[in-house]
Order: sequence, then structure tokens, then C-alpha cells
Amino acid sequence: MDITELTVHEQQEKLKNKEITVNEILKAYLDRINDKEKDVQAFVTILEEDAKNKAKEIQQKIDNGEEKNSLAGIPIGIKDNICTEGIKTTCSSKMLENFISPYDATVMEKLKEQNIINLGKLNMDEFAMGGSTEHSYFKVTKNPWNLNKVPGGSSGGSAAAVAANLVPWALGSDTGGSIRQPASFCGVVGLKPTYGLVSRYGLVAFASSLDQIGPITKDVKDSAILLNIIAGKDPKDATSVDKEKKDYVKALKNNVKGLRIGVPKEFFKEGINEEVKQALEEAIEKYKELGAKVEEFSLDIAKYSLATYYIIACAEASSNLGRFDGIRYTYRTNEFKDLKDLYKKTRSEGFGKEVKRRIILGTYVLSSGYYDAYYKKAQKVRTLVMNEFNKAFEKYDVILTPTSPTVAFDIGSKTNNPLEMYLADICTVSVNIAGLPGISIPCKVDKEGMPIGMQLIGNKFSEETILNAAYTYEQSIKFREKYKPTFKK
Repeated sequence: MDITELTVHEQQEKLKNKEITVNEILKAYLDRINDKEKDVQAFVTILEEDAKNKAKEIQQKIDNGEEKNSLAGIPIGIKDNICTEGIKTTCSSKMLENFISPYDATVMEKLKEQNIINLGKLNMDEFAMGGSTEHSYFKVTKNPWNLNKVPGGSSGGSAAAVAANLVPWALGSDTGGSIRQPASFCGVVGLKPTYGLVSRYGLVAFASSLDQIGPITKDVKDSAILLNIIAGKDPKDATSVDKEKKDYVKALKNNVKGLRIGVPKEFFKEGINEEVKQALEEAIEKYKELGAKVEEFSLDIAKYSLATYYIIACAEASSNLGRFDGIRYTYRTNEFKDLKDLYKKTRSEGFGKEVKRRIILGTYVLSSGYYDAYYKKAQKVRTLVMNEFNKAFEKYDVILTPTSPTVAFDIGSKTNNPLEMYLADICTVSVNIAGLPGISIPCKVDKEGMPIGMQLIGNKFSEETILNAAYTYEQSIKFREKYKPTFKK
């Protein structure tokens, strides 16, 4: 038995039945990291010694009958923009290369309460800005299905680590598709929760009105388990919403009879790869077989979402990244004449090309004379996008789209064309603009063996609906039984 092939709920069961120990689980993952990390390059920091000590402590508690948490001892990987007390939180940037967080993000506190072991911090696009994990200061993460391809981004390290069995599950963050798109590229499950369902306290801010922490897992049940842990109101985050606690695992009924699925035709037009389109059409037919009612409709506001997203996201990034000035806790240039020179050189040297591009764009749209023309107008369009989705959800329970218009592309193929890279977010950004939940699940592979992702979008706080729709489809097609990453070069 290869422990690293197991889902979290399978490991949980084997721990309960005393078929495996916490130490055996950890050793299996550390051996796997030792074997595959050199190819995949998913980690920024590996916490081997910390994890070993924690595993011994937890196993002892289990042996003594003192451990009550059923997930105790299961390892996890954490995207490197989520603060971890006493451990580096770099955002994959030179600016925070040596920053050690003095506190834990709320999601980390919740994981610690369950005695889940943090196995390490995972690579990402710098400050979560990018769609390929090529914009990291430290390394370029590779896609385990084909090491010449990108894993997607910005949570590319998280998705690649789960796909490569380096961790059983991981946390990512999603500002415009940064959980769902890499999940699609790496053939795993990625859930972006409703804005406000999961606390953002301790998540290094990129665009505060769009960012959301969420799970990346091998299957839908694991996604529901992890959402159960991290969801909930947090007094430290004013944008977190006080909702009644739900058990998302209980929502997995394996039944979609009568489910109303809307398919927006705008998402299947020009720009969508033919194999992706065909895979989604097959998925639609599968849902019909399973008893769902599927109907095509028009969501024409979607075409304005990409421009709206990049105006709002860059504006908020420009504001949020103002704190990285070389004065307090970040990288500081060695030579400077005065305060202005210190700011200029520190930020020029500390930020990468993509981050600088977005700061400049954001500063421009917020500047006097352009604020009304761009930022204010984008906020108005945001309201229109929300209204369009509200109208759609009066008729449908779930909206089905591709996660990405293409499968994973070659490393280096889009880095010199940022516009082309931005267009890859066309299917995901509207979900963040409207604050909705969305999940990406693998549905097929293309002729080159690269995974294709399907996105299911739900109304606000209807995670149970999209999780059950994803779970029912997943149980029907058994993607993980048919396809596995090949690590081909």
C-alpha cells in the first residue's frame, strides 16, 4: 500500500482502525518529497524536523487514548502567503524572503486545534500575482503530469504538491481563480468558498475584496472535510460572515436528480480549446444521465468581467502593497541617499516584474483624473455582474463552465505576453467579482494526457450544492482511478 496515494478520509479511516500510524504517514510523505520534490519544485520551506516531532507527540497521545481529533497527525501543505507563527511567510518574494510571521492566520489556528501537521510552505506566484507560478522569486514549480508544463497559479505549488502526492491536501488562496485554475491544470479538486465564509485574517492581502482561502484536495470529500475545519465567523476579520455552522460532508448525497444546471453559452465560444469544449459537453451529458436538468442560457455580462477584475484587483494591490517600504519588516536596499531613494530602490529591487506591473496599473486607475473613468466604473460593472448572477440563480442551482479555456501550457510560453496570460483567467474571475463559491473538478484528459477541469459555480453560501454536484459527478466518472500524473519530461 502506498500511503501517499490515499485520500485524507482513507488515511483517517486507517488511523482509526490502527492499520497505520501517524509516524508511518509522515515518513511516507517525507520519502515522497525526497524522491519527487527535485522534479516538481513545489515547496519554499519544508518543515521536516518540526513535523517529525509533532508526529511523535500525536502518536503518543493516540497510543495513550488521549487524542480525540480524528484528523490528528494528517499532514498538510500551506500556500506561502498564509501566516504561520515562527515560520517564514515569504509570498515567494524577495521582499519577504526572511520574514518570520509572529502570529498564525486564523485558518492555521483551526488546523492546529485539529492537530493537523504543517509539512511546509508551498511555492506561488509572487504575492499571488500570476497564473503559472513562474513569477516566484525562488523557483518555477512544474506540473506533475508533464514537467515541461506550468502547474497554473497563483496556488501552483499547492496544486502540484497534492497532484504529486507530496501532501495529501493543501490550502491555497483564490483572488481571480488562483485555486481553481491550478487545480484544473493539475487534475485535482480546488474549492473557492463564498467571500466571507473563511477568515482572511493572516492571509497576506493582494486584493482584499476578492481574496479567499480555500482547499486543494485529491477528491471532493476531502474538500468538504477541510472546509468544515476552516469555515466560520472570525472576530479578527470584519469581512467574515456569521453563518450557521454546516457539515459539508453530510451534503455529499451522490444524487443530482432534479438539480437545475445552467450552462452560459458565452463561456463556450471563441478562445475555448476544442478538446476542453468536448470534455465539458461530455460532462453535461453525464449530468443529464444522472437526472439533472441542464439548460443553456446567456450570461453576457461575463465578457466585461476580465477588465473589471484587473482594474479592481490592481487598484487594491497598489494600495495593499504600499506597506512594503523597507522600513519595517521587509527587504531593504543597502545604499540610499534619503527616504525617497530608500523607498524607490527597496521596492524596485524587492518586487518582481509582474508585481510592479500590477502596482503601476493599480496606481494609474486610482490616480486623479482616471479614478472615475476606470475604478469607479469597474465598481459599477461589478454590481451589474452580481445582479446578472442573482438573476441566473433564480432559475438555476448550479452554473457549469470550463475552469480554464485551455489545459496547462508550456513553461515560458506566455511570460513575455502578460495579456495572453491574463486572458487565461476569463472563466474564473467573475466568481470572485460576485463573491460566489466555485469548485473545479477534473473531468477528462486531452490527447497529450493533460487534465481538463470543469467549474461549478453556486449562489452565495450554497457550498453544499456545488460540493454535492461535484461529488456525484466524481463518483460517476472515477477520474482518479483512470488517470495519474506521469512526471514525463
